[in-house]
Amino acid sequence: MDVQQEGNTKIWTKRFISLFLTNISVFFVFYGLVTTLPLYAIGELHQTDKEAGLLISGFLLSAIIVRPFSGKLLDVFGKKKLLVISIIGYFLCTVFYLFIHPFGLLLGLRFIQGIFFSVITTAAGSLAADIVPANRKGAGLGYFAMSTNLAVVIGPFIGLLLIQYSSFNVLFIVMSICILAGGILAVTINTDDLSKSEHQGKLTFKFNDLFEYRALPVAAIASLVAFSYSSVLSFLSVYAQQKDLMAVASLFYAVFAAAMLITRPYTGKLYDTKGPQFVIIPGIILFAIGLVMLAFVSGPALFLLAAIFIGFGYGAVTTSLQTLAIQSTSHTRSGYATATFFTMFDIGIALGSYILGMVAVQVGYSSVYLTGAGSLVVVFIIYLIRLLKIKAKKVAHV
Repeated sequence: MDVQQEGNTKIWTKRFISLFLTNISVFFVFYGLVTTLPLYAIGELHQTDKEAGLLISGFLLSAIIVRPFSGKLLDVFGKKKLLVISIIGYFLCTVFYLFIHPFGLLLGLRFIQGIFFSVITTAAGSLAADIVPANRKGAGLGYFAMSTNLAVVIGPFIGLLLIQYSSFNVLFIVMSICILAGGILAVTINTDDLSKSEHQGKLTFKFNDLFEYRALPVAAIASLVAFSYSSVLSFLSVYAQQKDLMAVASLFYAVFAAAMLITRPYTGKLYDTKGPQFVIIPGIILFAIGLVMLAFVSGPALFLLAAIFIGFGYGAVTTSLQTLAIQSTSHTRSGYATATFFTMFDIGIALGSYILGMVAVQVGYSSVYLTGAGSLVVVFIIYLIRLLKIKAKKVAHV
């Protein structure tokens, strides 16, 4: 039986692998659609660039609205139960892309799918935090984040490949099959030995039921990182097309993910043995350098080099901040901490997509990436101030 015993430090258990693969399927669909739906809206539905951007904003809006409530919902109804139910809803929404063509209805579908996405990602992240051994949180959650990192490349790569050589309907069918497989794996995850919430069955909503206040400072920093990341998530394919680099756009995602995957075992270990600052500070610097490179890209070599720097930096920073947010509170509040982190992260992406979109229209895409790098400079300063305050408190208690 796959039960976590006291002192057990094994990360890659049967249920962890099942959850890992489930998370890949969810984010495969997410990143695949984020990359291809704007092209679908413009090419197939004859919408403008601005209207196509609403397909991302609408999805994130619903995720942001629902996310604060998801921690409490997980406590009341159970993490695994809500994970499975939400995956069923997410799967049905993916199937409906085959049949819904009016743009207004498509926006509504994206909004509904965003609700299921917010619950799934909160439940999966919280379950991962519960399953991973306490003394290996940095490494374990770092490995779990690799599922998202893999989806970053698999989703856009297969998505762009399918619409290039086949059709959007084939894309939607492949994605539906993928999320169905993820749902089947989610059903097999054993959670019998995990601690149950003392609030199970009590559906009330106070501030503590919506946010984990001890995780808010770290989550606020993460929102600024997400703001910067939105420049890559929302505008890279359009920027690549503008720079005549569409031939290597898929390769960018492959290099980006490879950079995250290669460094993941080392950054997780470094986090656990040396401390988060030894991962977060270098990560911020590398991420900022990568965005500056993108701003001045002129050919495929610099384009792919930027992917390496962004992969190293973004992967190190986001996973470390999420782990830090979860560790800032008690084990029983992991769902709330995860929800708080992702709420702020989604807000950062949504604001970034909107604000940087206006920057792109007014002064061009190079300025978008320079603005993203500027946001990371702010993150760097805030994090240093936070470190100094923590050190000052430790000295005061000595």
